[in-house]
Amino acid sequence: MDATINLFVGLHIVGIAALLGGFLAQLKAVRAGEARMSPGMLHGALTMLVTGAALVALDRADDAPVDNVKIGVKLALLVVILGLIYVRRDEERVTAAEFGTVGALTTANIFIAVMWT
Repeated sequence: MDATINLFVGLHIVGIAALLGGFLAQLKAVRAGEARMSPGMLHGALTMLVTGAALVALDRADDAPVDNVKIGVKLALLVVILGLIYVRRDEERVTAAEFGTVGALTTANIFIAVMWT
């Protein structure tokens, strides 16, 4: 069971990397007003959603304690991220506020995962 959980943790980190990497790669484009929600950001967020749900299910199956409030907060942030990316994915340009919100919520999600014990 531990190997399966570790596999999904690794995949969850890959999803976070795709989402945050897509954001960071376009910081220069934000200043020029040309940032857009890339397909990699959408796929990263979806990977986070699927692997996060799998991790909660695996923890419950392993009788490990699950902090439902923490998971709920992380899920709520991820739903907002997914909503912003999904709605604006076909636009040539997005506003700096929309793009910055995705980056800020992604960073907040990372810090919640690491610091909330």
